[in-house]
Amino acid sequence: MILVTGAAGFIGSNIVRCLNAHGRCDIVAVDNLEDGRKFENLVDLDLLDYWDVDLLERHLAAPPYGLPPVSLVIHQGACSDTTEWNGRMMLETNFEVSKRLLHFCAERELPFIYASSAAVYGLGQVFAEESANERPLNVYGYSKLLFDRYVRRHLPALQSQVVGLRYFNVYGPGEAHKGAMASVAWHFRNQVRESGAVRLFEGSHGYGPGAQRRDFVHVDDVSEVVRWFVEHPEISGIFNVGTGRAQAFNDVARAVIAWSGNGEI
Repeated sequence: MILVTGAAGFIGSNIVRCLNAHGRCDIVAVDNLEDGRKFENLVDLDLLDYWDVDLLERHLAAPPYGLPPVSLVIHQGACSDTTEWNGRMMLETNFEVSKRLLHFCAERELPFIYASSAAVYGLGQVFAEESANERPLNVYGYSKLLFDRYVRRHLPALQSQVVGLRYFNVYGPGEAHKGAMASVAWHFRNQVRESGAVRLFEGSHGYGPGAQRRDFVHVDDVSEVVRWFVEHPEISGIFNVGTGRAQAFNDVARAVIAWSGNGEI
């Protein structure tokens, strides 16, 4: 049985969909549906069960645990709002819960694949997975970095797979509920539909308007990376997940306009 946290979210639901497409339906989806709009991401998924995150927390708080047999944990649940400055809440949600799941898996020698973030690099220009390059700009990025460092300290002693995936700028279906935190591709599409024009960021840090560059990666590619690690439990570590190529916001805007068949920058 595969336990997937954050399964109703943007990336989590696409990972489950990818696993379904390759014959894995023994999946327990874990999430918090206080934002009921996320149910739409669950409708077409083939699930063994759905749990509210509080039920998982109760199981984890009562060793030897009341969980049914689990063979793998894919941990995507998190507060991903980069504008949230409640550090206590962020660290409880993104750091403490992750630690509990890590130790649950370590005690049972279960593979543990979790979502980190390229936010750990801040404004850095070097994205190698090394401490010297990690300078987050917000408490969200720090919460992810803190857990990556925790994993690094424990990894040499662990007997089972642990994989941290530093997602870059992910876009694709299933992100409507994210609102302001949705990808620029999603926002550009809505702007073209509503007004026929795309609004770009002003120039900053030496870049002209819309010339700021990011590594944009489709959620299907992210899901395939996760599936690859599921199929290679001998591989552990912390890895970047992107295309390896930065593109300007202008390029994304032009692509959205070309896809929609109308609009302007």
